[in-house]
Amino acid sequence: ERPVSTPRLPVSSLPPLRRTPLLSLSLSLSLLLLFGCFALPLPCASVHQQPPNSRYSTEKKEKKNMKLPIAAAVLALASSSVTAFQPSPSFAARRSSPAPTVPLRSTAEDVSSATGEAEWTKDREMRKKDKRLVMMKKEQFHRRGFKEVRDGVESTMEQEYKSELVDEMKKDEYVLERDGVKVHLAKDFGFCWGVERSIALAYEAVRHFPDRKVHITNELIHNPEVNDKLDDMGVQFIEKLGEGKKNFDTVGDGDVVILPAFGASFEEMEHFDKQNVEVVDTTCPWVSKVWNTVDTHQKKGLTSVIHGKYGHEETIATTSFCEDYICVKDMKEAQMVADYITDADDKMDKADFLEHFKNAISDGFDPDVMLTKVGLANQTTMYKKETRAIGQLLQK
Repeated sequence: ERPVSTPRLPVSSLPPLRRTPLLSLSLSLSLLLLFGCFALPLPCASVHQQPPNSRYSTEKKEKKNMKLPIAAAVLALASSSVTAFQPSPSFAARRSSPAPTVPLRSTAEDVSSATGEAEWTKDREMRKKDKRLVMMKKEQFHRRGFKEVRDGVESTMEQEYKSELVDEMKKDEYVLERDGVKVHLAKDFGFCWGVERSIALAYEAVRHFPDRKVHITNELIHNPEVNDKLDDMGVQFIEKLGEGKKNFDTVGDGDVVILPAFGASFEEMEHFDKQNVEVVDTTCPWVSKVWNTVDTHQKKGLTSVIHGKYGHEETIATTSFCEDYICVKDMKEAQMVADYITDADDKMDKADFLEHFKNAISDGFDPDVMLTKVGLANQTTMYKKETRAIGQLLQK
C-alpha cells in the first residue's frame, strides 16, 4: 500500500535555472504539495500500525501527521527568498571559512579560542576543571602510556614487584608456616591498581623518550624502593624550595615531566602547559575523581570540606582545584567545624577558629559565610570509614 516513487533526474542533467518571482513561487508550491502528500496518513496506517494497547490514540496520531505539512509550508516560504538550487550566502560563508587550527605547542587559552570554547564561556568563566580538560586534549599531554614499550615494562614489573612466595601465601589463606613459625600476610598487601598504573606509565615514559631528560614533580608514590628505581633510571626529582614552591628552572625546552600518582596542582599543570615539554600524567583516576567532586561543589555554590592532611601532595593538588575549602585531618577537627556550623555552646570563636585552620583554608575564608553550604571530599589515602563518619556528622 506504499506510494510508488517516481524516478528523478539527477540535478546535473537539469538546465540552468534563473531566479524569478514566478520560479520561486512555483518551487514553493511544489515543495508544499510534495511534503504535504507524503505526510498524509495512508489508509489504515494511522490506526492499525500501533499495537492494540498503544498509548498513542488516533487523535494524537492525526495531530502528529499535521506537523510535516506545516514544516513543508515554512520550508516553501523560506525557499522563495533564495536562488533555486543554491545555498544561502551565510551557509556558503560557513563552508568556505577555514577550520580552526590549534598550534602543536599551545596553551589552554589558545585551544579555547581556536575551537570556539570562548563562545560557551560567555555565560560563565572557564573553571579550572575545564582548563585541565583542554590541556589533556593536546598532543604533548600523555595519560594512556606508550604501547610500543608496554610489553617490556610489564615484564620488568613482573620481575621487580611479583613474588612466588607472596603468591603462595595468598593461596594458603595468607599464612606461611615454616619450622614452627607462622608468618601472616595482610590481605591488602601490595600495590593498588592505581599505583601499578602510575609505575607502569612512568617506566613507559622513560623508555619512550630515551634521548630526553625526564623529570618528576614529586615522589611517584610513598615507596622508597619505587622512587629509588626511578632515580636509577635517570629520572630527575624536581627540587622543593619550601612553602610549597619548587625549582622548575631545571626543566628545559623539550624535556619530559612526569606528574605523580597523587597528582599535581593546577598551577603546576598550567606552568608546564605553557612550556615546550612533554607531560606524562600518572595521576590515579580515583584522585582525579575527587577533583570532579570539588568542581561539582563549585557549580552548586558549596564550600568543600576536605578530609585530608593539608600538607599532603594529594590534598595540595585537590585544593588547587577548589574555590572555597577547609581541610580537616580527623574526626576531632570535623567536630570543630560542625560545632561552628550549628553554633554550639562550646564552639570556638571566629578568631581562634581561623588561627587553628590558618594553613588548611582557602584565601579570604570567612566561616560565617562559607560554612552555610558545604560539600564533602576526601584524600584517597584516608580511611573511608572515617570519611563516612565525617559526612554523617555534617549531615546532622
